[in-house]
Amino acid sequence: MRKILIIGGGIVGCSVARELSRYDAQITVLEKFNDVSCGTTKANSGIVHAGFDAKPNTLKAKFNILGNAMFDNLAQELDFPFKRNGALVLCFDENDLPNLYELYHRGVGNGVEELQTLTGDQVREIEPHVSKDVVAALLAKTSGIVSPYEMCVAYAENAAVNGCKFEFEKKVVSIEKKGDLWQVVAQDGSVYEADTVINCAGVHADDINNMVCDKKINIVPRRGEYMLYDKTRGYLAQRTIFQMPSKMGKGILVAPTTHGNIITGPTANDVDDKDDVNTTFVGLNEVYEKSLLSVPSLNKRFVITQFSGTRAHSTDGDFIIGESDKKGFYNVAGIESPGLTSAPAIAVYVADDVARKLTLEKKNDFIPTRKGIPHFATMSDSERQKLIAKNPLYGKVICRCEVVTEGEIVDSINRPVGAKDFDGVKRRTRAGMGKCQSGFCMESVMEILARELGIPFEEVLKNQNGKIVIGKVKNN
Repeated sequence: MRKILIIGGGIVGCSVARELSRYDAQITVLEKFNDVSCGTTKANSGIVHAGFDAKPNTLKAKFNILGNAMFDNLAQELDFPFKRNGALVLCFDENDLPNLYELYHRGVGNGVEELQTLTGDQVREIEPHVSKDVVAALLAKTSGIVSPYEMCVAYAENAAVNGCKFEFEKKVVSIEKKGDLWQVVAQDGSVYEADTVINCAGVHADDINNMVCDKKINIVPRRGEYMLYDKTRGYLAQRTIFQMPSKMGKGILVAPTTHGNIITGPTANDVDDKDDVNTTFVGLNEVYEKSLLSVPSLNKRFVITQFSGTRAHSTDGDFIIGESDKKGFYNVAGIESPGLTSAPAIAVYVADDVARKLTLEKKNDFIPTRKGIPHFATMSDSERQKLIAKNPLYGKVICRCEVVTEGEIVDSINRPVGAKDFDGVKRRTRAGMGKCQSGFCMESVMEILARELGIPFEEVLKNQNGKIVIGKVKNN
């Protein structure tokens, strides 16, 4: 049986794994962290872009349009949060109207449907909290929002059910061709062999490529900082609200999340350290001040958390997708915005090409669907009663802010590719994502993790980078 190694367990790696799991092959994902969705995917705007911003005739434009069209079916098949809420690009100066119309025509040329331009008054009719200074806007009805980490987990779980193996804490340190096979060595000394290696390593994709290929690539980590507002501010925006884009990106957005919060950001600052996800006073102040230009009634008193992530900006200016100059070594690199939107289509393209070149046969027993964790918070009373009767653990609420039950947390740990630490539970269930930011529920979640994983309470991690406690305080 053919062996395929995928390096990277973000949305790109997990979506490629799922699409390849349709075929008879031995597929393994190597991830340097202890879970999927620990890099760029977890620190993401969660926007499903319509495709009007991508430069024509680029891979970004091609896969943006193809990927966007896949989300409705995928969200049903894999049961992750997604909504087509539409997007607006705001114009504040009549002198910028030609640029807005250029964006409209670019979108039409890229194949974006249901685009239209609006006057400032028309914008405020549908988004009453938008600034009075807006003179016009581009409306893209096909834009959407998604929970990026839940989408990634859904892809990973479905891949695992279909036979894909996930190996965590396996940072790749060397790759070389030995005969007909690639030999990949992880930092802990583990050795893997494969007919094909697929590089989906995000901001580190150039490090992986440059171990192997004559043609070198360069990935610049571009840090983006965000602010997340409490759900009580959710009424401030129904659509994703952009400002006119610049060469550094799509600018500071104001958008609803699939769970009812408001998110603002990101900044766009190139940094030297690929793992630098610190937030800064300057960056967060920029996010706040610029977001006020779009929605003046935002108030930082309602910010419940701030975070940042790095995007994989290729100096080539476009996605790098396909077999490299070394046979059997594929790059899926430089997948910055609109990477999340494009990932489903990229995965199909790469899987089809690999399957064709390795002459893989499709499985007869591929399982295309996945059912997510039941979310107690969104259920009716009758649905809750039925669930509690089936599993009493759903009758005990652990996270009060997000109404997350013990049943959901236990499920998140014991599912395929299950949570191993507090942040893993958080990404899967939203425990700790509410107004108190885990102030009340952390200890209870830790106790469940310790019990389900069979480890001491003191060994429970917040994430791979460290423990939460060094010992329990004795009660007198």
